[in-house]
Amino acid sequence: MAVNPIPEGYQTVTPYLSVDGAAGAIDYYKRALGAKERVRMSAPGGKIGHAELEIGDSLVMLADALPQFTTRPPKELGGTSVSIMLYVDDVDAVVQRAADEGGTITMEVADQFWGDRFGAVTDPFGHVWTIATHVEDVPPEEMAERAKAAMVAMSG
Repeated sequence: MAVNPIPEGYQTVTPYLSVDGAAGAIDYYKRALGAKERVRMSAPGGKIGHAELEIGDSLVMLADALPQFTTRPPKELGGTSVSIMLYVDDVDAVVQRAADEGGTITMEVADQFWGDRFGAVTDPFGHVWTIATHVEDVPPEEMAERAKAAMVAMSG
């Protein structure tokens, strides 16, 4: 039997987070985002060498920052260059729960021109989660007009 190049239950693209305090991050993601722990592998010194979480229909991998890894956690870098986009049924409730559990709302939830109700939270470990509920299908012509108006408004 041939081996599937993408294992069953995995997606083509999977975010992999470097975390300072992976065990605490797993607990936070369970409480704040409804994550389900799928895999946890220990590393020396009580650290986590690899973990996998299901959030909705998607997978996020994470591990403690270890010297032999090439990735570094956001707090060590002084920020992050990526955010993780999360679609949910009720963005207002999820953003509030993430904040109540220790995250910081970095963008208040509001309706956006592209048809999403959208907000952002920085979790206690420095990772940014942009969270949305799709509320409107915007036709391409109208999207172009709305985007143009939004860019004008942003430029001052």
